[in-house]
Amino acid sequence: MLDIFDFYDKMDKHNIMLSFKGNVTSELLTSILQIMESQMDNLDESPKMRRKVYNILVECLQNLYHHIDEKIVDDSDINERNAIFAIGKINDQYSIITGNYMLSENMPALRDRLERINAMSREDLKTYYKEVLSNGVMSEKGGGGLGMIDIARKSGSKLEFVFSPVDDKYSFFSLNIKVVESVKQNN
Repeated sequence: MLDIFDFYDKMDKHNIMLSFKGNVTSELLTSILQIMESQMDNLDESPKMRRKVYNILVECLQNLYHHIDEKIVDDSDINERNAIFAIGKINDQYSIITGNYMLSENMPALRDRLERINAMSREDLKTYYKEVLSNGVMSEKGGGGLGMIDIARKSGSKLEFVFSPVDDKYSFFSLNIKVVESVKQNN
């Protein structure tokens, strides 16, 4: 039997405010955003930090909802809509952590994109954001590719990510975004 106290203790030590594992739906996203808005009000966060965390959270959750690989076949034990999400706070820093299954064949392109974003300065990110915004090219999932750029710009931190092989077809993509208040915004 799962030791629920051990689970609780780990969440408490890492100051996990909210966590979820399961099927990602639009109703779930709305609920999570409402809960986090309430949690942050209870923590008496500055309006700037609340706005920053909320905006990054929206991007992360939209990424989970819109960009999960849906080509995963029915005979797999993997449910493509299943994902994990957690948000925690230690001192003045929030961590927004997401994870989802993806086809391993899609991993190199995503890794390259994230590494490119991480290699950019704040000014480079601003320029790249404007470039992608103005090029009008849409991805096959209907997005313009601005989400990760925007997350990197607003968080003030490098995107931490890991691809964990599951089997010969699938990997699990984990993303950790650290959000700090002290980053100057030049939007």
